[in-house]
Amino acid sequence: MSRTQQQQRRWAAGLALVVSALALAALLSVMVGSKQLLPAQILQALVAPTGSDVDRIVLELRLPRTLAAVVVGAALGVSGALIQAFTRNPLGDPGILGVNAGASLGVACGIALFGTGVPAQHLGFAFVGALVATVVVLFIGAAGRSADPVRLTLAGVAVAAVLSGITTAITLLDPGTFNQMRGWAAGTFVERDLDVVLPAVPVVGAGLVIALVCARSLNTLGLGDDLASALGTHVGLTRALAVTAITLLAGAATAVAGPIGFVGLMVPHVARWLVGPDQRWILPYSAVLAPVVLLVSDVVGRVVLWPGEVPVGIVTAFVGAPVLIWLVRRRTASTL
Repeated sequence: MSRTQQQQRRWAAGLALVVSALALAALLSVMVGSKQLLPAQILQALVAPTGSDVDRIVLELRLPRTLAAVVVGAALGVSGALIQAFTRNPLGDPGILGVNAGASLGVACGIALFGTGVPAQHLGFAFVGALVATVVVLFIGAAGRSADPVRLTLAGVAVAAVLSGITTAITLLDPGTFNQMRGWAAGTFVERDLDVVLPAVPVVGAGLVIALVCARSLNTLGLGDDLASALGTHVGLTRALAVTAITLLAGAATAVAGPIGFVGLMVPHVARWLVGPDQRWILPYSAVLAPVVLLVSDVVGRVVLWPGEVPVGIVTAFVGAPVLIWLVRRRTASTL
């Protein structure tokens, strides 16, 4: 067996371990809360529900919340890896193309202008806002030429700043909007039932498929446009696919849970540390590692101030910042 084959087998085994960790984290998410549940109770609720309080907790509250964390985590992890590969920027995250700012503005407009009041109603406004922001960034970044990563990054930062300012103005002028945006903007899975999660599943699924399709081309794109073209990569098509996947993934994730920081920035670094620079492995690892981080963070948020609760976006900031600092200070820090 060649060295490459041995390496591929190690990475496949590692991915299987991460999937096992995801299953354990999902079980922990369903078990832990204001009422602790046993695995036998969860199995009973899933297989033969009787309408008891335990069944309602499992089926109506914790299972949808766990599914939301898995969907959002996979979207954030892969979109972060795509942005870092696409822009060749190790500090890239889902907010770099203005997606988070656009989604936030969409939700603010939905609350202020149309009176939306529940997460299910926010979903459409958030996704439309993310799409509009991405289109504006692409229009400005291209400006009659082929959009390169530097121009897109600068355009994304500028557009995000403008949209964030508009969102702040709306929330400050309307106290009702401010009160509703306060919880959503922290990033949370509270009240995320199946009516919120299920519409985002096909969007995230499409984004994941597109990301995997362009993974090989992203490897050559990291060598530079000229060399990538010489190796047969269609640079323009690869970038178009990457931006489409980023928009679908980051837009859907932000629409479901609000802006959650550090996950899309931190997890791809961990994946590169484990498997190297090959996007064909970074993307699957990121898709599994990020939900593990979100599920564990959500569980920590439920118990750290029990019986109160800390939004998952705050927990990921506390956890992500030290981990990211540690990764940066490592002698063998991952590179793009």
